[in-house]
Amino acid sequence: MSLPGVVLGIVFSTLYGALFHLVLGGSLLRLFLYIFLSWIGFWLGHWVGEEAGWIFLSIGTLRLGMATIGSLLVMALGYWLSLATPVESKK
Repeated sequence: MSLPGVVLGIVFSTLYGALFHLVLGGSLLRLFLYIFLSWIGFWLGHWVGEEAGWIFLSIGTLRLGMATIGSLLVMALGYWLSLATPVESKK
């Protein structure tokens, strides 16, 4: 993968995380969480698309379609897991 592809991937994944935060709201810590989760999901989705040979909205060597799907799935999973509250033990 070329350097411009990596930079474009970082820009898109950061934008996805910021937009996810804009829609759902939350603190500054949540913004960083969504961006981090978006980066992970984006590159996992890109890797899956590359390994499976799926060409869906590709820009050069960047599998943007699969990377976008991966980013959204990981952010949604992270959001769902962050809603859990700890259970207090009874003594």
